[in-house]
Amino acid sequence: MSLHLGVDGGGTKTAFVLVDERLTVLAEASGPTCYAFPADAAKVRRVLADGVAAVTAAAGVDAAALDSAFFALPGYGEASADVPVLDRVPGEVLGHGRYRVGNDMIAGWAGSLAGADGINVVAGTGSIAYGEWAGRSARSGGWSELFGDEGSGYWIAIRGLNAFSRMSDGRAARTLLHARLLRAFGTDRDFDVIGVVGGEWAGDRTRVAALSRVVVDAAEDGDPVAQGIVADAGRELALLAHAIRAALEVPAGETVPVSYSGGMFTAPTVLAAFGAALGSGYRLAAPVHGPAVGAALVALRGATRP
Repeated sequence: MSLHLGVDGGGTKTAFVLVDERLTVLAEASGPTCYAFPADAAKVRRVLADGVAAVTAAAGVDAAALDSAFFALPGYGEASADVPVLDRVPGEVLGHGRYRVGNDMIAGWAGSLAGADGINVVAGTGSIAYGEWAGRSARSGGWSELFGDEGSGYWIAIRGLNAFSRMSDGRAARTLLHARLLRAFGTDRDFDVIGVVGGEWAGDRTRVAALSRVVVDAAEDGDPVAQGIVADAGRELALLAHAIRAALEVPAGETVPVSYSGGMFTAPTVLAAFGAALGSGYRLAAPVHGPAVGAALVALRGATRP
């Protein structure tokens, strides 16, 4: 039996899965996010070392016994100076060189489409899309929460908070969303929101992104402002798929499988908005596997070429 490790790093957590040559899951583990920008070698090493130790212990094996591994790390390839650091750290953790490193978008694609040609759109804390077609590959999005990540949890939350501030000032009529966000912050004073988000949270992307759930719930309960935000998110995520289709030079008339991963797609309203915005020429497909198994599949293919 051969052993293959998949590691999927996300904006909220890092998932580890160990499989055999038939992609049978032998053990799983999870840890905090390994997102570090600029690359913080100590943080990444700590998260990866703890996760690898946990997943190998659960399977009763040692890291030295792994035949291959793929580390799908958030932000990989997006800052040239970080790449050597992120390339090196997994080897320090494993104690050998039987591994590869890539962006976490690859794990999302490989898992959702089981490695088949098509496009995967990720909408979690951030957003990004990746696709492969006839030996070509392309990405779109993933430009960070500061000036991109449209349609992501962070983006939806910020749009919701912006609507909240406008309602609070009287620049817009108050809807259910205003009361729901106040309740989420546990206060009845609108200006307390500034102190929490900017002060107590220091703008932490994970904590801010979690507010997207409040916006989505309000949309599902009929709030028109929240529904507009979700519809815009669906259109932005569909634009990622359209951009990749063009970059991959998919012939006109071809139907492209499109799958999805990330926490935002667990909300039926977000998934419905995305599907509606895709339009013709695409086949929306439920994910076959999660991103961690996708990372393991990439590792397995690189080791065995099945």
